[in-house]
Amino acid sequence: MYDRVQDEDRNQNIVAAILNNLPSESEITKIEYEGPFIVLYSRKPTTLLENQEIISKMVNTIKKRIVIRTDTSIRSSEDSVKQIIRSSTAYPNTISEIFFDSALGEATIFVKDFRTLTELSQLEIPLVEKTGWKLIYRYVRSDLKPIRFMNQILHNSSEERMYFYKRVGEKIFRQKLAGSEEASIVCLGGFSEIGRSAMLIVTHESKIILDFGIKSYHHEDNDILPRLDIYGIGMNEIDAVIISHAHLDHCGAVPILCKYGYDGPVYCTEPTFPIMISILQDYASKTKEVLYSSRDIERLITQVIPLNFGAVTDISPDVRITFANSGHMIGSASTHMHIGNGDYNILYTGDLKFGRLNTVDNAFWNFPRAETLVIESTNGNRDDRFVTREVAEENLVKSINSTIQDGGRILIPIPVLGLSQEICVTLGMLRSINKINPENIFVDQKILDIFFFYEMYSEYLSKILKQRISERTEDPLYINSLVSLEPYVNWNGSIILCPSSMLTDGPSITYLNQIASDPLSKVILLSEQFQSTPGRLLQEGQRNITIGGNNLEVKCNIDVIPGFSMHSDYNQLLAYINRLKPKLKKVITNHGEGKKCQNLSNSINKIFKVQSFHPLVQESIKVL
Repeated sequence: MYDRVQDEDRNQNIVAAILNNLPSESEITKIEYEGPFIVLYSRKPTTLLENQEIISKMVNTIKKRIVIRTDTSIRSSEDSVKQIIRSSTAYPNTISEIFFDSALGEATIFVKDFRTLTELSQLEIPLVEKTGWKLIYRYVRSDLKPIRFMNQILHNSSEERMYFYKRVGEKIFRQKLAGSEEASIVCLGGFSEIGRSAMLIVTHESKIILDFGIKSYHHEDNDILPRLDIYGIGMNEIDAVIISHAHLDHCGAVPILCKYGYDGPVYCTEPTFPIMISILQDYASKTKEVLYSSRDIERLITQVIPLNFGAVTDISPDVRITFANSGHMIGSASTHMHIGNGDYNILYTGDLKFGRLNTVDNAFWNFPRAETLVIESTNGNRDDRFVTREVAEENLVKSINSTIQDGGRILIPIPVLGLSQEICVTLGMLRSINKINPENIFVDQKILDIFFFYEMYSEYLSKILKQRISERTEDPLYINSLVSLEPYVNWNGSIILCPSSMLTDGPSITYLNQIASDPLSKVILLSEQFQSTPGRLLQEGQRNITIGGNNLEVKCNIDVIPGFSMHSDYNQLLAYINRLKPKLKKVITNHGEGKKCQNLSNSINKIFKVQSFHPLVQESIKVL
């Protein structure tokens, strides 16, 4: 039962605890609940920004996230801020653009040069005093076109978003209902299948969706969307939506929620936000099925609340989440959920890589507790064991060099996002040390465009790439030698990387047709190939296939090189589970073909002696 008096008393206690710890010279004008944060508006924000230990003490006292914002009365006009910032650096021409978000009181300064970045960062406190805005700096060398649309939507919706944050904050920080703690997981999609990943967490107090994807490749069935209809839930009953990363099978259906009335928060990491929007726009522009419009994507933009790795955040009265690196791609997150008072914890891995990659670090595993684990099973069979990454790279080098030396051409079909950037960086590294020497490495422009976000959010990259960036190494991402793929390109002695990875559509079909009859050329398959796709048929040895609606006899070489998967293999999945302490109570497998989910579940039960489940879509499991 809800008690308004208790709620008001509790809020007054929180405000009192904050005020008791604040120095009077900080000149706090108001304290608001905004989204998952308690926001302090200040006329002298530098007092708090220079003394972060004050904020840390308050957070430890009230166990809530606190954000400092500048009071609107001290904010200079946007034109004045631009003038102040540009006059504060010796290199004003290296400032690309300044984006203002008045809903948050933040100005993001995009710079093209490390000298400018260093110079302005050292002046942060005095510049906040001069401008009255909280300042964020981003190093991006290329054009800002990939985020300009999104920034414009955010800028134009400032007033609407301020109301949105307050409404969400009031809902999150409402008084808990009386009653015993409970939690169930409802399987909406991606269980004993790959695609349309989605689950619903139902507690005594909350209803939270984890991922909401689509099946984005050709299927025999029509079940491309999550089955939210099976639970009979209204859009206004959903407390939050959490997105693990920007692949369509995890985020592709989120705009449908907005289309049908969901107006609550969507949580993801900082890099996932713009990449997700970019991927959704591309999908909406080319798909034959009209699932949602650009207006639905614009509405989604205004509802996203990005969170950093490691930040414990309230998203409802009885659920707190913490994002951690899942090792799958830039910004990909595992979600750790505290239920109730933290006595029960659910860990959802999302897509997990517990092994070496060049672009992002190994998945984080050191969680304080997790009673229930939901783990992906893409490679859940016992024989899904890969060679080491070092061996995989040597095999790739041999495959490339043998074909180039014979005068052939190489097609590597890959997806737009994730594996593609990993392979680009890997080929660039191999070329930089003269292990491969093709005439050119041609890359589809959509793949190259994603590197914009790798530059912008470099703090999410692997240690080796972050070090190269911090040391201002020339070509830190190893991509300067890559050439944008143009139509009718002469690619003799060269490599082409383009989508789709399973040869279901896209330019990879065009280039396969160009080399199919050439026994000197080669297709190198590096990614997972799903059942019945042309890529899977070639992988299994078939050479007469139907592709793009036409029969094709394939006489070129086909090399399948394992070890580059952005998903954990069977051994890595078990190694990850073994690291989790204290011992798990339940494990649920998802994101894998039915037999793989079942096999991994059985192996976990046998090896770790814990309850394990491999449910189907539309099933539910009570975990608390």
